[in-house]
Amino acid sequence: MDTITHGITGALLGKAFFDSTAGVLAGQGAGQSLASVIGEGLGRHGRLEAGVTKSAQAGRTAIWAATLGAIAPDGDFVLDVFGNNDLAVIEQHRGFTHSFLFLPLFALILAAATHWLARRRNWPAPSLARLWLVYAVGIACHIVLDLITSFGTMIWSPLSHLRVAWDTTFIIDFTLTAIVLVPQVAAWAYRGHEGSFTRRVLAWTLFCLAAVGVERLSRAVGVPFSPWVIAIAAAVLAGIFFLAARGGWGFRVSRAAWCRAGVAALAVYMGLSFTAHRVAVGRVEAFAASRNLQVESLGALPLPPSALRWSGLIRTPDGVYQAWFSLLDDGPPPFRFFADSPANPHIAAARALPSVQRYLWFARFPRITYHQENGHEVVDFTDLRFFARRGQTALGFTFRVTMDAEGRVLKQGWLED
Repeated sequence: MDTITHGITGALLGKAFFDSTAGVLAGQGAGQSLASVIGEGLGRHGRLEAGVTKSAQAGRTAIWAATLGAIAPDGDFVLDVFGNNDLAVIEQHRGFTHSFLFLPLFALILAAATHWLARRRNWPAPSLARLWLVYAVGIACHIVLDLITSFGTMIWSPLSHLRVAWDTTFIIDFTLTAIVLVPQVAAWAYRGHEGSFTRRVLAWTLFCLAAVGVERLSRAVGVPFSPWVIAIAAAVLAGIFFLAARGGWGFRVSRAAWCRAGVAALAVYMGLSFTAHRVAVGRVEAFAASRNLQVESLGALPLPPSALRWSGLIRTPDGVYQAWFSLLDDGPPPFRFFADSPANPHIAAARALPSVQRYLWFARFPRITYHQENGHEVVDFTDLRFFARRGQTALGFTFRVTMDAEGRVLKQGWLED
């Protein structure tokens, strides 16, 4: 999952479960702003004002901790940026920083650093134990949201370097991002009656414009969806930002309640994605059985922008079968066969290279092709998980080995456009 969505999800969890002001504000009326509560405290109870202020600051610290915890595992990108390893993106990304085994230690390090900084700066903050819990939840959320994609995550590192991938959600899922973002914006829009209509109009407009932008982007990359989806999304958003104001209902819902509803909606969406994945895998398995294929690996991978779109992949000893299909399509998926080049000494020599061995460890559906170019022998290894669109290979995941006629390696590395 993209890092931005990780952060938004962490903030959602922080506001839903770790904001220490929730209980204080509940007794003051969900529709009141924090400022008004503090103002009443100043007029009536000095201790209440101080307590609410301190609790609010500690709550903000917890929310920031949940957000940081949810993005922290992606800090492994520095190994790629500052390292000298061309294969770092497949060898190290989603490695030990994404491991459930290291999770307690990383949460403790972040909690201790936050606790130390808060004491040094005299910032109200949750206890060390509570900070550890907040960070642990944030990191665990990150790991799970990466697990549901197809890239693969080494959740048991260093005991095992197996990349686990549940293949239920595309790595950038705008629907999932909206699910975790909308409740937080709704809580902001309904935080008080003053200025609420302007905030709600602004929120609805921006989300609708974002939906149009996603549709244009999807069309540009070759995976368009029906414009009716935009109309449906606009209607749902209108219900949240306008109909919920009828009778003052939206103003009586606390921020924690809005965000907990978002967590519940996220769980439902993930469950539906798992169900859709199971149906898609069943169609791929049915095709493999109908052709009596010798299957080395098989899968159904999500395609943007909808949970209805899938890429079916089957690796056989001779090449890879691939199909792009919708769960609404009638009949079997239209598979296309991408054959490997016939075995030859150059392919064998390329496969024996340590770098290629590491690439093949990562690739789940590799296609191996050989051709001659400018008097050189060229062997390409392409993981068909990462087709950019129908019939086009995502060059960033093609590893090329160039040799002379005697088999000496002249160049090896990622194929660039």
